[in-house]
Amino acid sequence: MEYRQLGASGLNVPVLSFGTATFGGGNEFFKAWGTTQLNDAKHLVKLCLDAGVNMFDTADVYSRGMAEEILGKALEGLRDQVLISTKATFKMGDGPNDYGSSRQHLIASCEDSLRRLNTDHIDIYHMHGFDGNTPIEETLRALDDLVTSGKVRYIACSNFSGWHLMKSLSISERYGWSRYVAHQAYYSLLDREFEWELMPAGIDQKVSTIVWSPLSSGLLGGKYRRNKSLPEDSRRQQGGSHGPTPDYERLYNIMDVLDVIAEETGKSVAQVAINWVLQRPTVANIVIGARNEEQLKQNLGATGWNLTVDQIKKLDEVSAIAPIYPYWHQRQDTRLNPLPKFY
Repeated sequence: MEYRQLGASGLNVPVLSFGTATFGGGNEFFKAWGTTQLNDAKHLVKLCLDAGVNMFDTADVYSRGMAEEILGKALEGLRDQVLISTKATFKMGDGPNDYGSSRQHLIASCEDSLRRLNTDHIDIYHMHGFDGNTPIEETLRALDDLVTSGKVRYIACSNFSGWHLMKSLSISERYGWSRYVAHQAYYSLLDREFEWELMPAGIDQKVSTIVWSPLSSGLLGGKYRRNKSLPEDSRRQQGGSHGPTPDYERLYNIMDVLDVIAEETGKSVAQVAINWVLQRPTVANIVIGARNEEQLKQNLGATGWNLTVDQIKKLDEVSAIAPIYPYWHQRQDTRLNPLPKFY
């Protein structure tokens, strides 16, 4: 398993981590992702460790704590061999302080996550989303206190805008507090808006990307095909997807090229799509999920090889999207705005 340095930190992480949103199935939304219980979770954890994947990603909001509890039990006796990444911010109760990134909520959330995970520290603690109601200084000071206390090793953000990230980094630098070393973000062949601002910011500020949903809620997994009915057994069709309805014609065009490259490489279309993401700037880790052993083994097969320059170019071209303002304006003169090669 390849390891990459996580942002401006000394931590090395495997290029794949195992996402546990499929653990528990505590409500209708997460049931569409999966309903993995403890025995199956232990089996999947063992398969991951055998493949060199020793990083496990979860969140308090996944099935309202059930995913963390199952992961904690599945990792019993293995804590010194693994990295645990979890998240806070989203609603965990009906009280007025049961959500957000306030000091009150974050410290309580961290304590609850530590208890559910049965551990004394969290390796990477993410803000699951940006809280526009709480002063950023309050959030970052609380996170720095958690790092200083030893309960958290590194902090990261998720689903931030460019200015959210930059303002947070500036405040951390101003006060000498812990800074975000990674941004967990949505990025795939089908959804490339991350490249417009967040990726250049990550390059400039040495903030790595941990990618979630590299197959775009399964749209790039191979089930969605031109001139075929939408698959009823997919997560998206069962109500467990994210984001707007995709441009299906563009999806099918991407699938056509994925099919050609899958044939050339002897890999599945999903493995090709994940491998493309692995070769993008700032990407240190991709969170892969799986409902069962077969899906997990398929996703694990996305590593240990690389697409050729020509294959990457073909995928870049078929998946390209027209940027919105001000990015299209900036790209008119790349002498003033040098951009990564794939632009």
